[in-house]
Amino acid sequence: MPPHTRDRAVEAAVELLGEKGVRALTHARVDERAGLPPGSTSNWFRTRRALLRGVIDWIAEGERTDLDPAAMPAIATVGDLIEGLAALTELLAGPFATRTRARYALFLELADDPEMGEALRRQRRELEQWMERIVITVGIADPVPATRAIMALGDGLLLHRLTVDPGLDMRPAIERAVRALAGLT
Repeated sequence: MPPHTRDRAVEAAVELLGEKGVRALTHARVDERAGLPPGSTSNWFRTRRALLRGVIDWIAEGERTDLDPAAMPAIATVGDLIEGLAALTELLAGPFATRTRARYALFLELADDPEMGEALRRQRRELEQWMERIVITVGIADPVPATRAIMALGDGLLLHRLTVDPGLDMRPAIERAVRALAGLT
């Protein structure tokens, strides 16, 4: 069954954000990108703000689905964590690169917006809690600062890969940082 027009509109909006940035996001451009009749996107999202909120929710749901612990390999050791993070960052910089760019564009544009910024931060906190549980499982001391360091490293590596060095091998930096955090250097 073909995707619902609402889903097509949101997916097109994410593509626009990820490829051209927040300024490119208009209802008309979304309609055009999605192959929808003019006015279709505004039927679902009356305002630009509503469209942005729809995109934030869609990205969050996609990340929840993609990072569903039941669908992922078990992470029980530091080695598993290194492999899992390397695989995850490759996904976020590869098949999910447009969505990753869109998320970063939204953070930069909406961080100071009380409602929208909070929606973005709420999803980030969910990811941090997920990562903290993994950090605890593999036995890394001081899990809160370790989790923040791992998340910041991932963001930095992704940003670098998506903007400066498309061929960057992220795994060595991930391995070095995780081993150091685990006291295995």
